Amino acid sequence: MPLVRVRLPARHHQYEIKIGPDLLSELGREARAIVGPKARRIAVISNRTIFDLFGKQVNKSLRGAGFIPASWLMKDGERYKSVRSLERALAFLSEARLERTDAIVALGGGVVGDLAGFAAATYLRGMAFIQVPTTLLAQIDASVGGKTAVNLPAGKNLVGAFHQPKLVLIDTETLRSLPPRELTAGWCEAVKQGAAGDRKVFDRTVRLLSSRDFSLYFHEKKSLTEVSATIAAHCRFKASIVAGDEREEIGRNDRRSRRILNFGHTTAHALESLTGYRRFRHGEAVGYGMLVAGEISKHLGMLAPRELELLREAVALCGPLPRADDLATDQIVRAMANDKKSVAGDTKWVLLERVGRARIVDGREISAPVLRASLRSGLRSIQ
Repeated sequence: MPLVRVRLPARHHQYEIKIGPDLLSELGREARAIVGPKARRIAVISNRTIFDLFGKQVNKSLRGAGFIPASWLMKDGERYKSVRSLERALAFLSEARLERTDAIVALGGGVVGDLAGFAAATYLRGMAFIQVPTTLLAQIDASVGGKTAVNLPAGKNLVGAFHQPKLVLIDTETLRSLPPRELTAGWCEAVKQGAAGDRKVFDRTVRLLSSRDFSLYFHEKKSLTEVSATIAAHCRFKASIVAGDEREEIGRNDRRSRRILNFGHTTAHALESLTGYRRFRHGEAVGYGMLVAGEISKHLGMLAPRELELLREAVALCGPLPRADDLATDQIVRAMANDKKSVAGDTKWVLLERVGRARIVDGREISAPVLRASLRSGLRSIQ
């Protein structure tokens, strides 16, 4: 079983990411080891789709370890990652009578993890939190690093907190349940991480995707082992970035800044917000966002055309993306103005010098014609 340790030197905190099949049945034992003998209750935050698949197994495991589980199911979709949903989650935690010695489990994808993590960060001024990600995107990215948030009408993830989990438990068997679009979204996020900071991880991901229809990997033991190893490689990469820059310091612009993980997100968040979080999965929007950032990088003379083509080929391997070239360029540009990564009113772009090496660039260095041309080129259909 692959094991990744996340160490945060600044706060003397560490936790483990455990990866492998059938780990949901071990959740109770693992949770007990983390939260200790005094914990009585565990709140499981999930959604109906995921809970119908895995809730019975999770509750059985928790009860077997002496916990009293209670569950609250949010509605499914990014648009429900809202302040209203957070308020309902907090009310549930109060009604479940959770105490400081108890814990919260996020069972689901990135939306569930973000909202449950923020609830854990704020209820009783902070509670123990366990991530049990069930989507590929959440397993390689959203569940690792302690970012939690909800959305506002003005934009995505504008209200949140850093709250590190006590444990991340990745059961690779959950990947068998994912529809093709969720897999596409996850692989886009995998391409993003490698492209932004680790060429070896990028190449490994592309080799896996190039070998055959990647959905088949989740139905063969040998191939699932390879997927587990790839997930572990992504978790190690992200853990190394988080360990050096846990809270994404604004003043950092180096290539080990946590901000490089925002590669593709300036455009992605604008696309999601502009379409009411209904058209794109987050990873799908990131797929387009990477290509827009790549086009800007090429226009600025930073990125060689062949490197951009490598990026485009990698995104294409992830699967088909919803159409984006019908959206008005002016509206996308306006939506970008609400990006939470802006500093002193200026958008900070994560661009590429080459695949595997990012550079943070002030938005003032990108002219309006270059931005518009890059949006037109980057948002053309990927099939």
